[in-house]
Amino acid sequence: MKKLNEMLGIKYPLIQGGMARAATGSFAAAISNIGALGVIGSGAMDYFTLQKEIQICKNHTDRPYGVNLIMNHRDIAAFAQLVIDEKVPVVITGNGDASKYIRKWKNAGITVIPVIGSPVFAKFMERAGADAIIAEGNESGGHIGPMTTMTLVPQVCDNTSLPVVAAGGIADYRQFKAAEALGACGVQVGTALLVSEECPIHENYKKMLLKSKSSSNIITGMSLGDPIRVISNQMSRRYLKMEKEGAGKEELSQLAEGGLARAAIKGDVEEGSVMAGLVCGQLNRICPASNIIASICGEEER
Repeated sequence: MKKLNEMLGIKYPLIQGGMARAATGSFAAAISNIGALGVIGSGAMDYFTLQKEIQICKNHTDRPYGVNLIMNHRDIAAFAQLVIDEKVPVVITGNGDASKYIRKWKNAGITVIPVIGSPVFAKFMERAGADAIIAEGNESGGHIGPMTTMTLVPQVCDNTSLPVVAAGGIADYRQFKAAEALGACGVQVGTALLVSEECPIHENYKKMLLKSKSSSNIITGMSLGDPIRVISNQMSRRYLKMEKEGAGKEELSQLAEGGLARAAIKGDVEEGSVMAGLVCGQLNRICPASNIIASICGEEER
């Protein structure tokens, strides 16, 4: 089986998660320069912001990088063309069906890697022409699917001939090796890289992650069919209380609106949305991203 790093022309078989408000062009470039695949997260961006961040990334690295595109984003059609115009080497898709754009991207020489949460959807993306699959279990932070990494990855590997990247619940070498044992050719890492020195999120967000245990992690939005894994705080506990009391989508959306920006940019970790995966309980220090990546991939003393 070809390793992810061989497929993408990078040193480490590791993709940085395209986390909204954290995965900027400069952060992606820093990760790519280390030897993993840096990824720009477009989720909270408009067209001109994404264009600017892509150009920043290109100005700071000559190595492969990617752009994460959210398929239900209001500007997805424009984004889909932008990555072609900017000659982005890798596109990672999430939150929906990318089949409408895959052939167009591949004709432009782009490697396409959808993030999926079920074996059935992995097969669908293979038929649509994807180059690889990121199988993301619900241990991950932010928007999550129904299956765990331990159950999802082997089933996806058994149901597709494409290379499979494991995501969700990966923060150290033990989990990296477990992903390989499940059949993955590499990993995608998000939460563990939030506490890197290079990550541009507010220091309060990083400190919140360091002091949180995995038991601090809760899921909001179940009643709306849009579950999101976050660290428990005043806002998320209030959200859960309103859910239990039968609050509607509009009322809940109003409470959560702008929550990630409040936490990641302004540093309000009590009234903001502190998205994080279950590995938050394994994080104990802020350090260079190079240390985190090398340690996960087994090239540093653990």
